[in-house]
Amino acid sequence: MGHVFTHDMWYWPAEQNRTLHIYLPDGYDQSDERYPVMYMWDGHNLFFDECATYGKSWGLKSFLDNWEKPMIVVGMECSHEGDRRLFEYSPYDRHMFGHEIVGMGEQTFQWLINDVKAWTDEHLRTWPHREATGIGGSSMGGTMSLYGVIAHNDVFSKAACVSTGVRFIEREVRRDLARAELSADTRIYLSWGEHEGGRTRKGADPATASPEAKAELDLVRRLESRGVSTYLYFQPNGEHNEACWEAQNGRYLDYLWLDRPWQ
Repeated sequence: MGHVFTHDMWYWPAEQNRTLHIYLPDGYDQSDERYPVMYMWDGHNLFFDECATYGKSWGLKSFLDNWEKPMIVVGMECSHEGDRRLFEYSPYDRHMFGHEIVGMGEQTFQWLINDVKAWTDEHLRTWPHREATGIGGSSMGGTMSLYGVIAHNDVFSKAACVSTGVRFIEREVRRDLARAELSADTRIYLSWGEHEGGRTRKGADPATASPEAKAELDLVRRLESRGVSTYLYFQPNGEHNEACWEAQNGRYLDYLWLDRPWQ
């Protein structure tokens, strides 16, 4: 079985520590093998229910212990002070939930790339090149993952963008795409749940006609026109919670790392 340990990392944008939750695969301590790395947001919610904000995790340790590809996962814990997570996990200035958000997302990425990834590559046996480096998350973590794989495509070749709410950031993402240089081997998993799609007219198919469906489908067209490979998943009855995201572990990991889309 793999094991999870924690490590505190100074998060200079807020001048505070942030805890990293790090999964090492079975056999890590008994070999000299190197491993690919998936960096994921909201690290406290990934592995164990007792650490998760709402008492339910993604169950990712149990999944990885039984998955066929050994890899390292580095989960970065967010701020738990008020609405600070919204600032730290937003690449854009936005109006959200009655607040004016001044996005710190790019600063957070500079921390991730220059501090977290640098530390990980120095202290753990990783394959540090972009082809072996992915990023993932849900909700604001999905927004950050989408932004990161576009804006920092020289670092990340893969992204799991779960429950991202693409319809709320369409203009910004189009702008980022227009500026970006994207490698043809980039792979992006995008998903949303049926109950996250927004109001759909009566009788219409929520998988294609909801506001979120239209935004996701448009984004896929734009990405694929740039040569990026995508996997778009509509989750029937899907909601905005960890149980629904846990159910997607196999889908996004198989697609991103094994080139094996689920049918």
